[in-house]
Amino acid sequence: MSTFPTFLPTARVTPLRGGPVLRWGILAPGDIAKDFVYAMHTHSDQRAVAVAGRSAERAAAFAERHGILRSYGDHQALVEDPEVDIVYVASPHSEHKRLALLAIAAGKHVLVEKPIGVTAAEAREIRDAAAAAGVFAMEAMWTRYLPQTDVMLQLRDDGVLGDPRLVVADFGTRGPTDPKGRIYNPELAGGALLDLGVYPLWFSQLWLGNPISINAFGSITTTGVDEQTAIVLRYQTGAQAILSTNLLAFTPARASISGTEARIEVNPWFAVPAGFELVKPGKGDVRLQFLNDTPLQFRDGLAWEAAAVAQHIADGILDSPLHPLNFAIEVLETMDEVRRQVGTMR
Repeated sequence: MSTFPTFLPTARVTPLRGGPVLRWGILAPGDIAKDFVYAMHTHSDQRAVAVAGRSAERAAAFAERHGILRSYGDHQALVEDPEVDIVYVASPHSEHKRLALLAIAAGKHVLVEKPIGVTAAEAREIRDAAAAAGVFAMEAMWTRYLPQTDVMLQLRDDGVLGDPRLVVADFGTRGPTDPKGRIYNPELAGGALLDLGVYPLWFSQLWLGNPISINAFGSITTTGVDEQTAIVLRYQTGAQAILSTNLLAFTPARASISGTEARIEVNPWFAVPAGFELVKPGKGDVRLQFLNDTPLQFRDGLAWEAAAVAQHIADGILDSPLHPLNFAIEVLETMDEVRRQVGTMR
């Protein structure tokens, strides 16, 4: 058993500047792509050199707004661009597999927004295609690359928490309810679970591994996507996770890990650059605080992921050592069962 520390470890993250640089192609000029390119260009040396979408006009406007040299109204043209090293897939979830396989077939490395596929089976197809082509592929679970995540995992590895017994995490928000929009349209693989619930599920499996039992309860919108889900997971050790996600209310988006010796309480919006407290329970809790003291706020944190991917590829690594494809697949296997129980798994 490790003793409670007097100070927190230093975060081990890839430097944002001064390392290898990739030339990025962006597939689908939407909201997350906008923030990804802004974060790269503002906080790192990584550069987007091309963008493509179904609309040539929309792609051209995105390129002009973000200082990108080339734009295409055709996805195939971008993946065949010899000046593109890696493709960032930022389309609606329903297109993740198709666009990832398109890029891989053209010999490009790929970073695919989460979840990497709508189902675990789709994720396996992407993994196997990338392995056969000898290219890098990763799900864009950017939270894994944030400084807070590294520090928390160092505490885990040092045994500071003792045996983790309970993970609690939620992520809920309200947004546009357009039935044809990305979130509420089942044809675009909408719903709270695929868009937001992937974060609590990933967080629980990062700390506790694969569950041995899954119990989920949810409700479905009139369009046929999940709008609110509560999940209870049980593990071989007897540990539990209590998770929730929804499209109906702005929740605190907190997360915590309670161990037999100490616990971690992550500040609201745990999926973005945030602080946390390491707590030694007792008569008058002992607390150590980790703060995000960098200029990177909210989705600026995507820059850490981009810089790390460039370093992985420069090092000849084709599967992220921090967020391997098999781990992403295991999270999707859990999500598949949750969606089956809720009634949205096709």
